[in-house]
Amino acid sequence: MNKVNVGVIGVGAMGQHHARVYSKLENANLMAVSDLMKDKVDEIAKEYNALSFVDYNDILEMPEIDAVSVCVPTTHHFNVVMDAIEHGKHVLVEKPIAFTLREAEAMVNAAKENGVKLATGHVERFNPAVSKAKELIQSGIIGEVVSASAKRVGPFPPRIKDVGVTIDLAIHEVDIMFYLFDSPVSRIYAHMGSRLEKCEYEDHAEIMSTFKNGVIGMLEVNWLTPYKKRKLEVTGVDGIISIDYIDQTVKVYGKSTENVDIPYKEPLKEELGSFLSAVKNNEDPKITGEDGIYALKVVTAAMKSAKDNAPVEINGY
Repeated sequence: MNKVNVGVIGVGAMGQHHARVYSKLENANLMAVSDLMKDKVDEIAKEYNALSFVDYNDILEMPEIDAVSVCVPTTHHFNVVMDAIEHGKHVLVEKPIAFTLREAEAMVNAAKENGVKLATGHVERFNPAVSKAKELIQSGIIGEVVSASAKRVGPFPPRIKDVGVTIDLAIHEVDIMFYLFDSPVSRIYAHMGSRLEKCEYEDHAEIMSTFKNGVIGMLEVNWLTPYKKRKLEVTGVDGIISIDYIDQTVKVYGKSTENVDIPYKEPLKEELGSFLSAVKNNEDPKITGEDGIYALKVVTAAMKSAKDNAPVEINGY
């Protein structure tokens, strides 16, 4: 298998980027795209020389297609992913893996039973600034990690209608902190609220997590800020590592300040290339379905904490 034949289900804001990247990857052959909006899917299909379908089952019934990206709204992840798995397709589903933990667990079990790969699209793991930060943490440059503080804020995105800011934004930082610290969250406390009339769900959240290894993570997310900011600072006993996800920059503050050189890479291109490599080489995806379940479990616990106005203990991973 020189190239993996792929399809993209859902060509909204994120799905369009999946189609674009697949069309350029050396290990991908974009064959088809689908979306309920016929004009939009026809336009995308024409641009990337792919087949166009309104019904995603038409893609799943193509025997030559090996894998699909599922980029539909979160509430539809379960049905589409399960259909893809039942057709024997490898799947990369955009985060969050599912709308509920029960759905997510059923998806992971179905993928195992059918012998297909199920990857979760937590794209920030493929940001070179994150990879460099993990390397620096492991090198001991800032000593033992004590805490981390993240801010992921920006204006309200009208396209998101089925989830709030916790599942849409906070889940990124939950996954990144788990990746950087090699430790799951054991306890979480959160405050959330909604100030925007146009948003049916929470539009701001402040979350504090205690990791099993003792690190404390503080996270602020909202759809209230008029500009986009994506930053994370990791504090150790000997210094601080500061990450800017957007600029892909890393600074180390210790006895002196050091700007770390990082070559620019498109995270989505790295993510999709990694997924296809896992398919070709019959390896586990870098971010598995189980990773998706973990991230969803943590943000679900955060929402429960906010609702009950009490800390929530999280057991197992």
